[in-house]
Amino acid sequence: MNAMCIVKLFSFFGLLALGSALAVSTARAADAPPPEEPKALPDRPSFGRIERIDPRFDKLVPRSAKLEKLAQGFVWSEGPIWMRSGGFLLFSDIPRNRIMKWQNDNLSVFLEPSGYLGKTPRGGELGSNALTTDRQGRLVFCQHGERRVVRLEADGTQTPLADHYQGKRFNSPNDLCYKSNGDLYFTDPPYGMEKGWDDPAREMDFCGVYRVTPDGKVNLLTKELARPNGICFSPDESTLYVSNSDPANPIWMAYPVKPDGTLGAGKVFFDSTSWFKENKPGLPDGMKIDAQGNLFATGPGGLHVFGSDGTHLGVVDTGQRTANCNWGDDGSTLYICCHMFLARIKTATIGNKW
Repeated sequence: MNAMCIVKLFSFFGLLALGSALAVSTARAADAPPPEEPKALPDRPSFGRIERIDPRFDKLVPRSAKLEKLAQGFVWSEGPIWMRSGGFLLFSDIPRNRIMKWQNDNLSVFLEPSGYLGKTPRGGELGSNALTTDRQGRLVFCQHGERRVVRLEADGTQTPLADHYQGKRFNSPNDLCYKSNGDLYFTDPPYGMEKGWDDPAREMDFCGVYRVTPDGKVNLLTKELARPNGICFSPDESTLYVSNSDPANPIWMAYPVKPDGTLGAGKVFFDSTSWFKENKPGLPDGMKIDAQGNLFATGPGGLHVFGSDGTHLGVVDTGQRTANCNWGDDGSTLYICCHMFLARIKTATIGNKW
């Protein structure tokens, strides 16, 4: 166990032993904590609404589908990942500095502290954000408070994978995804810094998208976006999608991936400015892609589904600022983090790499 921090680790290691202020309408830190501790909702009440815009949507989200509320009471839920080795979901409650575990209608704390390991109390979005797994099934996640990306080891220690670029600390790594060759891509907006962009501890004068190679080399891929946030690859890894949670430019970008893993000139995949101006809750945030190349992306108004050609197919309107999503169970159940709730919906498609 790392002597510099004490963490609460629950059943994950037993299993291992067996085998985005108005400037950020995803301004989680500005929200007052719910009056209750998080709790599971075994009756799984349905909520929200589903809007069908293009006929292709019915082949992805069946008309019988319902949005189920699984748990509530979070300050800002984010970054879900399904742990296939154990059959459970992990996700962050960022301001509470926790990673939560949901399994079989039961909710528990999996890791605390998760993103800020210091002794001095601080506010803001200090906890972990996005979670993923590497090719060995190990948990890899972004730590806002520590301003780095780490891997959780079987003995409970944390191995930093990226914490500096050219001698400067990152802002606060936010979302991440792996390429099949083991390269790790991540975004670095300032949301995890206690005073955001105006924090005096900020060392970068931009918000970047980065790549970490398996040998630990960190490359800056682009710094053209003011607030890069969600990130994912197309199924063939020829395109990297990046969301920009900037109220002045709330878009999703598509970048061609070159053979060496760097990026070509990006283009706007979809512009949600009109939705934001209509005061729909949220900004472009986390996203995942299905095996057919359809993009399931959180943004103003809920969880949007886009065809690979950029056509808006439909939306799962959660009624909340919606942060992120991921597939779980057999690969067809989509878990959704939406503000104080954890939700899910059964789809007729399957997540990429399932």
